[in-house]
Order: sequence, then structure tokens, then C-alpha cells
Amino acid sequence: MIAIILSLFLITPEIEESHTDTIIDNSSKSEYLEVDNKRIPWEIKDAVIEALAYFPELAGVAIDFEFKEKISGSVMQAQPRILTMFIKGKEKREYRIKITRSFDFEEGEVLIEDVPHDALVGWIGHELGHIMDYKNRSTANMMHFGMRYMLSNKRLTEAELAADTYAISCGMGHQILMVKNYILNNVNFEDSYKNKIRELYMSPLQILSLQEELVEDES
Repeated sequence: MIAIILSLFLITPEIEESHTDTIIDNSSKSEYLEVDNKRIPWEIKDAVIEALAYFPELAGVAIDFEFKEKISGSVMQAQPRILTMFIKGKEKREYRIKITRSFDFEEGEVLIEDVPHDALVGWIGHELGHIMDYKNRSTANMMHFGMRYMLSNKRLTEAELAADTYAISCGMGHQILMVKNYILNNVNFEDSYKNKIRELYMSPLQILSLQEELVEDES
């Protein structure tokens, strides 16, 4: 049981922020757009609203989009808020998506809102795919999921593929492809990060194949 609780804190590290996962103080309400139970930084509102439009099932679901200075090993990370997992049913569970504020590239700092628009929409869409996966899971199932996520690279890969599949099935194939190409073709990202993307996520070829399958199913 202790190991399971620890695994939940790994995927939902809510109580304390680590030194490599520092939240930016955005207490000013004017910096956010608040709509449909969502709290969205003004700088990325257009990309977030566009991504949300592909997920009508998330209407009314509470999601905070939070800027971070740095997220260990990731650019974005979707999580259920841990207390709401235990005091609310899954229908009223709350979520947050942590978003790296900027990249330190060789040519200088690049703000997240300066990422090519379709790639940014795809990045957010992938995280919304995770929430689609989480929202149908019971608390017990989420605990079991967290344990497997922590201990198994296979389960980690399955979770990332599921998020991509949700997003592509909702019509975001182009945007998911754009974010993969943005990362893999960008000399500023470290090879270790690119290898992680290759190992855990759909390849561009897999994305195109899934798109074709979905089109065939609709015709």
C-alpha cells in the first residue's frame, strides 16, 4: 500500500514541488482566462482553446493550466489533483497540466507561446489525451495505474501511446505529427530527450498510419 501511495505522488506530485519542478507565481488573476471550469494562462489561451475544441467530453471538467520554470524530464505533464481523487467522485475530479514556461536554446530563451502554433496545440492535445484516459478511471484504478507507471517502462509507453491515440482519434493527427517533428528535427533538444520521444511515443509513421485507418473507418 505504501508503494502504491508513493506511485501516486510520482504522477501527481501535488503536496511539494521539487527543486527541478518549480512553479511560477502567477497569483494575479488578470494573467489567466477562466472559462468552462478551466484556468488558462493568457499567453497560450488561443492554443489551449483550440486544443480543447477537439475534446467536447472535457466540457466542464476542472483543469488548471500552470506555467513551470522547469519540469523534470518533460515539457508538459497532466495530473489529477490528488486530494480530489479521494474526496470527490471521478466525475468531479480536478486536473492540472503543468507547462514549461520556456526553453533555454543555444540561440537564447524561447517562450512556450513562441513554439509553432500547430505544434503547441498538439503538445497540449497530447496532455488532454492523458486526462481523457484518467477521467474514466476509478481512484483504485488510478492507484494501480500509478504503481505500474512507476515500475514498468512498458506501462509508461502504453500510457503515452494511449494519450496520442485519444488525441488523434479526436482529429488532432496533424497537430500531434507537428509536435513530434518539431522535437525530432530541432537541434536544440538534447539527444536523450529525442530518444525518449522515439521510445515512448508514436513515431511520425505510426501517426500517419493511424490517421489513414481512422479515415478508412469513417468512409
